[in-house]
Amino acid sequence: MKIGIDASRNRSGGAIAHIVGLIEAISAIDKFDVQEIHLWAHCKLLDKIPDKPWLIKHNHYYLEKNIFLQAFWQRFILKKELKINQCSVVFNSSASSICNFQPSVTLSQDMLPFEPGEMQRYKYGLGRLRLSILKIVYINALKSASAVIFLTNYAASMIQKVTGPIKNYKVIPHGVNDSFRNVSEHEMLKNDSSEIECIYVSGIAPYKHQWHVVRAVKLLRDEGINVSLSLIGGGTGESLNRLNQEIQLSDPENIFVKKYPFIPINEIPKLLSKSDIFIFASSCENMPITLIEGMASGVPIACSDRGPMPEVLQDGGTFFDPESPESIKQAIYKIIEDPILRKSTVDRSLNLSLEYQWSKCADDTISFLVETCIKELKQTH
Repeated sequence: MKIGIDASRNRSGGAIAHIVGLIEAISAIDKFDVQEIHLWAHCKLLDKIPDKPWLIKHNHYYLEKNIFLQAFWQRFILKKELKINQCSVVFNSSASSICNFQPSVTLSQDMLPFEPGEMQRYKYGLGRLRLSILKIVYINALKSASAVIFLTNYAASMIQKVTGPIKNYKVIPHGVNDSFRNVSEHEMLKNDSSEIECIYVSGIAPYKHQWHVVRAVKLLRDEGINVSLSLIGGGTGESLNRLNQEIQLSDPENIFVKKYPFIPINEIPKLLSKSDIFIFASSCENMPITLIEGMASGVPIACSDRGPMPEVLQDGGTFFDPESPESIKQAIYKIIEDPILRKSTVDRSLNLSLEYQWSKCADDTISFLVETCIKELKQTH
C-alpha cells in the first residue's frame, strides 16, 4: 500500500507543526504493510520535513502561487498525481481540501467557524467573509471524506452539531515536542520581593483575549503583587490595536508588560523555563498545542475554561473566564498564594502531558489510514 498526504494547505504554525511532528515520529512503515508515503506540500514546508527512505516529497509550481491556483491544483491535478504514484488512500491534513480522490481521511484542525459566537467577534468584511466561505468548504470536506480525524472529543462533538453525524471518525490528539518537557528551572516565589513572571504564548486574535490578561495583571499589581507579563506572538489589525490600547492604559510607562511579536519556536522552551506562571486565555481551540507545551514544561498554569481546555488540562491548573479580567486575576492569585495547589497542579499537568506523544499520534494516524482504506476496498468489491 502507498499513502498520499496532501499538506498543501498547511500554512499556519500549528498546521506546519502537526505535519512535521507526524513525519518525524514515523520510525518505520513496513509494520503497517505500507511501502511508500507521498507528500505534497509547498517548498517552505518540504524544507522542514526530514528525509526518510520511504518518503517521496512532491511540489507543484501552483503551490507557490496564489490561493486560486492552489485550489485549482488541489481540485484538478492532485487526483491525477495520486493515481500516477499508485496511492491507495489520501490523508488531507486540512479540512479545506477540495480534492475528490477516494478513499480519503480528512483532519479537522480549525475550530473557529464551528464554535458558537466566535465568528461574530470579527466585523463584517474580508475576514468574516473568509471564515464564512471556509465553513462551507470544511463542512463539505468533512461530509465527503471516507473518514475524519478530530484532535479532541470536544471538537468532534461541536463540529458534528453542524455537519451532522460522521460515521467513521477517530480522535487522535497532537504530540508535543520533547524540547518542552519539564524545562522549568526554578521554584516560584523564593522571597516576597521577587517578581512573578507570567507568560502567554499565542498569536494576537479576537478570541485570544490578550487585553483582558493585561488588565488582570494590572489588577494584581494594584493590590501590591509584583507581577510581570510577557506576551509572545504577533498580530495585526483591530486585535493588535486593542491590545496596544490596553497596554497604554494599564502600563503607560512599559514597566510590567513586554510584547514580543515573533520568537522562534526553538527558543520558547527557554522562555518557559524562566517563567513562573503560564497563562492561556483563548476561547476557541480545536487542539491547544500551546497549552500542552505549557503542561509539559512544568510551569503552573492558569487557563481559559472554554472549548477543549478543560478536557485537555483537567485538574492540572486553575481555570478562568477569558473575557473577565477579574476571573483571570483570581486564577493567577490562587497559584501565587497556594504552594500546595501549585505543586499538585504542576505534577498533574506533567503527567497529563505524557499522553501527548508524537510517536503515538503517528502510529494511530497511519493505522487509521490503512484501516479506512481496507474498509473502503471491501465495501466497493
